[in-house]
Amino acid sequence: MKSKTCDYIKNMPWENRPSGCNDVIWRFSGNPVIGWNPGPDTARIYNSAVIVLKDKFAGVFRADHKNGRAALHYGESSDGIRWNITNERIQWVDEKGKRAVPSYAYDPRVAEIDGRYFISWCDDFNGPSIGVGYTDDFKKFIRLPNAFIPYNRNGVLFPEKVNGKYLMLSRPSDTGHTPFGDIFLSESPDMIHWGNHKLLMKKGGQGWWQGMKIGAGPVPLKTEEGWLLIYHGVSSTCNGYVYSIGGAILDSEDPSKVLYRSGNYLLTPELPYEVSGFVPNVLFPCSMLSDDEGRIAIYYGAADTYSAIAFGMKDEIIDYIKRTHEDIG
Repeated sequence: MKSKTCDYIKNMPWENRPSGCNDVIWRFSGNPVIGWNPGPDTARIYNSAVIVLKDKFAGVFRADHKNGRAALHYGESSDGIRWNITNERIQWVDEKGKRAVPSYAYDPRVAEIDGRYFISWCDDFNGPSIGVGYTDDFKKFIRLPNAFIPYNRNGVLFPEKVNGKYLMLSRPSDTGHTPFGDIFLSESPDMIHWGNHKLLMKKGGQGWWQGMKIGAGPVPLKTEEGWLLIYHGVSSTCNGYVYSIGGAILDSEDPSKVLYRSGNYLLTPELPYEVSGFVPNVLFPCSMLSDDEGRIAIYYGAADTYSAIAFGMKDEIIDYIKRTHEDIG
């Protein structure tokens, strides 16, 4: 049950585990791969979605402009590390060709489904909600109706239909910085009408690292054990929120069933570019690549300022999730 998305990667971004490192995932020594002021009008690029596009890498990037507002930009790379990102935001149009650029947009994910690239993100629908659109060539971007009414964030699509339905993860929220949040699963017959909502995972458990809220990260990866879901967990400390990275395994045929969920985090803010920045102590995973050797590259935002990469082996990550499994719903 290989991932159909990435098993043909010829130039997989990769770095072997450092000597003496016993962590299940490890950071790229070249982090951060995108730093402050990466473009003429852009202050920060982070929390972005990277995919394979034929013989190169492509991405939809969250770009915080120098007026403080976030927008989605397109970028390309030959190696998945050094990026050429447009200075102009994506010019969305609706299905009739009418301009449909959101007033703000952030934290995108990209899922390839049946050869079409679907993009989900958080935008302004009279409050934070989940925008949805698609592209066939990363030149023309078609915006669909918003998936949900406010308030919602972290809309993450599955990369294929399950039992004939599109599936999306989300986290109902509020207008601000949301001191709560659980992950829900919804389905659609057409990528427009969403329903049959189910609670997938709740915050909390013995691990304080995910005690305040959780949210889906990259597009889930189909494996022999089930769907590998990388997600973020948030704790509330006397010095603010701390965002860490965790993992779960969902049933292949019924992803509303959580088979395993990591009791420990996989990665937490430790290095200077993670603990210091526009918003300190944040690791926010938004995309994941995997090849047929079982290597995984996770792209994550660091401190709401930088773009960074962490590496791991699929089987080791799954084994760690199973070994530290905590049944907390």
